[in-house]
Amino acid sequence: MKVLFLNYEYPPLGGGAGNATKFLLQEYTKKENLSIDLVTSAISGDFVEMHTEKDVNVFRLPVGKDGKNLQKQSQIELLRYAWTAYWFARNRIKNGEQYDVIHAFFSVPCGVMALALSWEFKVPYIVSLRGADVPGYAERFRWIYGFLRPIIRYTWKQSTHVVSNSEGLKQLALKTNKNQSIDIIYNGVDTDFFHPDTTKRSAKTITILCASRLTSRKGLCYAIEAFSLLQKQYPQLRMILAGGDGDAGEDLRRQVQELHLEKEISFHGEYDHGTLLKLQQASDIFLFPSLNEGMSNSMLEAMASALPVIMTPTGGAQELVKDGKNGYLVKFRNAQDIADKIQLLLENPSLREKMGGESRRVAVSLSWNSVARSYEKIYEESAKKDAS
Repeated sequence: MKVLFLNYEYPPLGGGAGNATKFLLQEYTKKENLSIDLVTSAISGDFVEMHTEKDVNVFRLPVGKDGKNLQKQSQIELLRYAWTAYWFARNRIKNGEQYDVIHAFFSVPCGVMALALSWEFKVPYIVSLRGADVPGYAERFRWIYGFLRPIIRYTWKQSTHVVSNSEGLKQLALKTNKNQSIDIIYNGVDTDFFHPDTTKRSAKTITILCASRLTSRKGLCYAIEAFSLLQKQYPQLRMILAGGDGDAGEDLRRQVQELHLEKEISFHGEYDHGTLLKLQQASDIFLFPSLNEGMSNSMLEAMASALPVIMTPTGGAQELVKDGKNGYLVKFRNAQDIADKIQLLLENPSLREKMGGESRRVAVSLSWNSVARSYEKIYEESAKKDAS
């Protein structure tokens, strides 16, 4: 079976969807009966073709990136990708490349590209929902969702499968089309790489880690406010905000300065996986008060590193964080609730350890091998539907 992957994100570009694609491709290199072509974006002005083992090929197309702002793609870059990648894929098919299934990450632009290729070449396609491609997910796209909603609805309808990475994202998608059939396949996590090492933790401080791009949607201002409510009572408390600057970076730094917490709260900046692992292993609590997520990779990686999780009920937290078992679910935009839950963990070190162990147990059940097998079944079902 040969599958065409369409995703404008692929490491070092992008975030969760790019990482998911990378780990899926790693799993598929182990398969004898599966061949993958990924068409994605380059980080320079040059076309790059990469061949990995076992028939997994990556084609990076220039979209105007200059190596800066790797985590976020502009609308112009998305349009360039859509145009360039569509014609690249179309030419490959016209020149004799035969695909059994197209796997599109994001409804727009990749799902629409898959729809167009399917119309012309009768290749079935599936769409993986990732977050902002679902109407209603991102406030900054509110003005464009009204225009895109009919297109997205039709793109989903014509696919063989629509796959969400969490129940919460599925429920949001059903508001666009209540009759749409949607499967759920959670993101996976590399539990061999992300693992606990309690020897890295400080005996003198208790560290809260927030790992996320510094955007307003991540709700990090409430994390800082919650910290300020506890700091005087718990002078050993520290917080790390790890992630590249987004629209809230300047405001968050100003908030820390106004609260006179520059010594207690540090900004780490962008990080790679190796750095993130070190940060997690040196931390005691993972906090993520996001206002909206699809499925949070940083949450999964923190769980794999055996951290108790405090998170709002989004990004899969309502399914994977069991209140009082491996962490706590907190109210949206509620610093006091966050502070209360942090305090419970500060007062009970053995509870932190117990919750961390349960987080690790849950993470181990979410391997990328399991995710890859689930998608492979959908590829097979899609190809059979097309053949019939």
